[in-house]
Amino acid sequence: MLIQWYPGHMHKASKEIKHILPQVDLIIEILDARIPFSSENPMLKALRGDKPCIKVLSKSDLADPDLTQAWQAYLEQEKGVKTLALTIEQPEKMRQIADLCHKMLPGKDSSGRLIQALIVGIPNVGKSTLINILAGRTIAKTGNEPAITKTQQRIDIGNGIVLWDTPGVLWPNVENRNSGYRLATTGAIKDTAINHEHIAFFAAEYLLKHYPDLLKARFQIEQLPDGEQELMETIGRNRGCLRAGGRVDMDKVAKLLLSELRAGTIGRISLETPAMMEQELAELAVIREQKAAKKLARKQKWKDSK
Repeated sequence: MLIQWYPGHMHKASKEIKHILPQVDLIIEILDARIPFSSENPMLKALRGDKPCIKVLSKSDLADPDLTQAWQAYLEQEKGVKTLALTIEQPEKMRQIADLCHKMLPGKDSSGRLIQALIVGIPNVGKSTLINILAGRTIAKTGNEPAITKTQQRIDIGNGIVLWDTPGVLWPNVENRNSGYRLATTGAIKDTAINHEHIAFFAAEYLLKHYPDLLKARFQIEQLPDGEQELMETIGRNRGCLRAGGRVDMDKVAKLLLSELRAGTIGRISLETPAMMEQELAELAVIREQKAAKKLARKQKWKDSK
């Protein structure tokens, strides 16, 4: 199941980002701390060049703290990258971003020129909340639904910094299938664009493997089943998600599991690790090579038939 959700305003925003990048001094990319790799914009990574980049791991209160630290160390291996793990309950820590901007661009202070910073992030990652805190006033509309911000705006936040804000952007084809599922699991993709049961089964399989104790505690299960189907049915019976005749309502269970995972009520959960991503990138490289070889073979076959 490839997840593709790319409204028109996202296509427009992607073009705007490409146009703006040469004019900015620094990039602030807001990542979801639960999925730092899957919430990175691959287009931005390719176009950033040597511009300094602050990667803000938002919603860190929902993520596994040990894995958040591991991700920060991993991301900061890249030249010109600094990270901050934040949550909207930490406005004072959020304001450290302005200080970090000045530290990463020491020459700007002496020149007297404003720092031009592009702020980007996937939908529903907390970008608008962060902008409002940095600006000290309500500038950007916030909400729990993805794709709230739909137009570009420039915001003077004081302290010698101007933010260039753009709508939350996904990419037209989430190439890594698992990344697509993770984006949907955390709520970055609009619920009307996904199949809840498919996504919940992905989440259930992952939780069984990596966070069994949290599942036991939250859903009061003494002995966890081996598979995700059985887990969903057990949760459904425990929570009364039943249809007529006592059958488990899988759609209802799926929505319940995703809702509680997104809210953090199951516990602090991260859906990917640096080692996992290295493995998936290697697998993706093989898939790309196979696709390229098939495409070349088709072209050759077409030429030979003429």
